[in-house]
Amino acid sequence: MVATAESVAAAPGWFTEAIAELPEHREVESAGGAIHLRCWGRTGTPGVVLVHGGSAHSGWWDHIAPLLATTHRVVALDLSGHGDSVVRSEYPIEGWADEVMAAAAAGGIAGRPYIVGHSMGGRVAAVVGARHRESVAGLIIIDSPFQEPSGESIVRQLRRTPKAHPTRNDICARFRTVPEQSVLLPYVARHVAEESVRDTGEGWVWKFDPDMLRKRLEQGRIPPLGSLRGVAAPVLYIRCERGLVTPERAREIAALFERPATVVELSAAGHHPMMDQPLPLVATLRTALAQWESR
Repeated sequence: MVATAESVAAAPGWFTEAIAELPEHREVESAGGAIHLRCWGRTGTPGVVLVHGGSAHSGWWDHIAPLLATTHRVVALDLSGHGDSVVRSEYPIEGWADEVMAAAAAGGIAGRPYIVGHSMGGRVAAVVGARHRESVAGLIIIDSPFQEPSGESIVRQLRRTPKAHPTRNDICARFRTVPEQSVLLPYVARHVAEESVRDTGEGWVWKFDPDMLRKRLEQGRIPPLGSLRGVAAPVLYIRCERGLVTPERAREIAALFERPATVVELSAAGHHPMMDQPLPLVATLRTALAQWESR
């Protein structure tokens, strides 16, 4: 569902004020490629790195980040293969984890950053915590199932043929979350959709590498995560009530860490809470950061 002009005009004040706080755009080199960043808040202060999900980009956080930037430096990156970052020949998750830490350093965060990851970005955040054990202050993982797609799902995705669309409005009208969910705030969906496309001169396309899944596969499957027992930072796991993760699975995920994650539930939220429950999501993030920093 994408917004009409009328529904966008009806966006609440908090949203219009948030997206009016335009980010500072930066780039950092990681493994020989340019990684694009959006940054908010005062440089040289404690900070948060926001990591998007698969086929998404840093603009998914445009209405979330300014609400966190009142107390923190906030950096959102486009992982390679996404948004305005480099397209690579392969996408190991360890490389994405290193990009997150490069973004924290280049984005002006002082000290050890907090890492917030949604869906696939939650898996990346977990690898950051294990791979950069002493360099992370805390991890917040949002509705990441920590499960690989089935063979049937992989085959189905590989058969999809990307296409260009004649106009920006045409491609934005086709914006959908994956998986789809019943509630998308129309003004959020429209903003994210408009930030998700680029004009190639021969038509409008989505801002992600259409061959990403194929480049991630090894012997027909995505390599499994290594052990997360080495994560030293505290971990908060946010389970979305209407998302992908059951309460039982959330407890299993929490136990993957040496110090089990704390699990909280975001009521009435689908898998993409920034799309349907953004203010409760912000409140949960603010609370976690405040509690960790008060220790």
